[in-house]
Amino acid sequence: MKTEYKIFTGVAVFLFGAALVYGLYTNGVGQTEWVGTVALILSGLLCAMCGGFFWFVARRIDLRPEDREDGEIAEGAGEIGFFSPGSYWPFGLALAASIAAMGLVFWMWWLLALGLVMVIFAACGLLFEYYSGTRHPAEH
Repeated sequence: MKTEYKIFTGVAVFLFGAALVYGLYTNGVGQTEWVGTVALILSGLLCAMCGGFFWFVARRIDLRPEDREDGEIAEGAGEIGFFSPGSYWPFGLALAASIAAMGLVFWMWWLLALGLVMVIFAACGLLFEYYSGTRHPAEH
């Protein structure tokens, strides 16, 4: 996690510097262009938040092979985690979010409510996909 927090912190510093330069440059041309300046600041804050999270985690876990200078590639071999071989729930979640967004854009409260209920249903389906149904591990 040491590598990750260094990357995110570096990107955050760059974005804050870019926001400063952008704000000063647009102010020199005429009037400060606030949308770009605020977008750069918010992007920097997002990267700083991710960097802070990785720094917080890096302090609590042992060094991984990629964080050590003497780490070997073979030390990182083995099972990394579980990844779903295939699922339809992400498509359902995207469809539900699109319906909710259309309800918000056109201010149709009933479509927004329907979309939000569908988002909750699809998120629960995605979350509990391996705890029920045909993919549930057999009890011994």
